[in-house]
Amino acid sequence: MGTPEFATPSLRALVEASPGSGWEVVAVATQPDRPAGRGKQLAASPVKQMATTFNLPVLQPASLRKAPDAVEALRLLAPDVIVVAAYGLILPKSVLEIPTFGCINVHASLLPAYRGASPITAAILDGVTGTGVTIMLMDEGMDTGPSLRQAVQAILPDDTTASLSARLAVQGAALLVDTLAEWLAGNAAPVAQELLPGEPSWCQQIKKEDGRIDWSKPAVYIERATRAYTPWPTAYTFWKGEPFKILKCSVMEGNAAPGVVERTTDGAAIGTGEGLLLPHTVQPAGKRPMDIRSFLNGAPDFIGVTLPS
Repeated sequence: MGTPEFATPSLRALVEASPGSGWEVVAVATQPDRPAGRGKQLAASPVKQMATTFNLPVLQPASLRKAPDAVEALRLLAPDVIVVAAYGLILPKSVLEIPTFGCINVHASLLPAYRGASPITAAILDGVTGTGVTIMLMDEGMDTGPSLRQAVQAILPDDTTASLSARLAVQGAALLVDTLAEWLAGNAAPVAQELLPGEPSWCQQIKKEDGRIDWSKPAVYIERATRAYTPWPTAYTFWKGEPFKILKCSVMEGNAAPGVVERTTDGAAIGTGEGLLLPHTVQPAGKRPMDIRSFLNGAPDFIGVTLPS
């Protein structure tokens, strides 16, 4: 069970390991096709696309809590275990109880930290230097089940959610295959999260408006936000009433009123609650991404404006 790109390495690893592992992937569940792109044409999820290349049956229920037929379809498959990676739907008790060996989740944090829907984004926003992957046995709570295995991953200074997700997805897939083999053989002991290092923390589903920059925040936080919200929803402000994206930036010492744009030798600096933000790559509405010097050449009146929070 999975939907976005993060889940595809896990699916591939399960399929490729199946000849010598003693297991077989009997079906894939993913979210329904969604409108995508400017034309809003229905598009299959990355997991569905990969499942199709492996000629695997695909289930696409819109819900599992309110769809007894979908739950029955899963029950008829009689799975020994269900593997979940960024599926995006809540698994009710009726599904959790189907497989003999339970439901195993690939979660992109070192639980109990960053339970919830956006652990990678939250870790970058918080400025922590490390995160990881947990292979956990699911229960009815939100990422509260016991851990089977964990692996650590460093967060690099220039990591975005996209780059960190890619590494964690590959790491999680390898850890999943090893852990699943141990679990099915009876050689993996679940460890309650209460016995793991760290305190529980939670993160919410990311919304479009989360990307809007609050210039009263410190520059170091805004810089992290530009990376945390890449590739979506991107960090943005408004200029001339239109969205104005800041895709890459850095921090400089200095002071200016929050949102005020000043000229520098490198292009422009924007005042924040603490320090200055130097945009390097920006994207005005209706334009392609461009470096700040190119943008200022065509929009010299950007200097001196006050960007709204």
